[in-house]
Amino acid sequence: MTGRALDPGAVSTSAIRTEGLVHVYDGATRALDGVDLAIARGERVAIVGQNGSGKSTLVRHFNGLLRPTEGRVLVDGADVADRRVAHLALTVGLVFQDPDRQIFAGKVRSEVAFGPRNLGRRGAELEGAIDAALVATGLDKDAETNPYDLGYSRRKLLALASILAMGTPIVVLDEPTTGQDARGVERIHRIVAELSASGRTVVAISHDMRFVAEAFERVIDARRADRARWLPSRGVRRDRLADARIDVP
Repeated sequence: MTGRALDPGAVSTSAIRTEGLVHVYDGATRALDGVDLAIARGERVAIVGQNGSGKSTLVRHFNGLLRPTEGRVLVDGADVADRRVAHLALTVGLVFQDPDRQIFAGKVRSEVAFGPRNLGRRGAELEGAIDAALVATGLDKDAETNPYDLGYSRRKLLALASILAMGTPIVVLDEPTTGQDARGVERIHRIVAELSASGRTVVAISHDMRFVAEAFERVIDARRADRARWLPSRGVRRDRLADARIDVP
């Protein structure tokens, strides 16, 4: 991923901003090359592009899991270089593409409780956050279930619930609709709408262009970020999506 994808109107009110962001793996593989990006508070932004274009690498800088090789990342105006991952977890919740890299507890409810409890929630506030996240994801009847007794698609929803319960102002979703049936996709669509309505910023990586077109306001083509423009998602041209090697609905 290279180049600029700045919305001039978003820079001064950015929830997330990158400036000349470079990330090099193992001193050799250049996954990000000078990315300038601004996402305004309360926006719904989708990042699309072929596999290997640096999408997941990019969003893992937002919560400090990865650190820039060059350039900088700012979250709510503060450089993430000066903040620990635990501190960034107050602001940015990241739902991994693979739920099995995120889930570890022996019960669904315990999994959802872990994040908000570590952020300091207790008592009725904690229980309310857990209950709301379980209801939103349709897992309220599975609260006492071992997560690995759930199918893959429901483990994806559990990973999402664990982030929803934290109440972070920024929520990042990595391929949230993978493995979901139509009902699951609709549920995630509704969650994105509710997050947006509450003023939270939602960023999603997705190959599901129907979901992108229906749920997001802005779209970035990661592979062609040097020519990216911020456009209403319904206005993204079919030839641009095809050029990015994305399936067009």
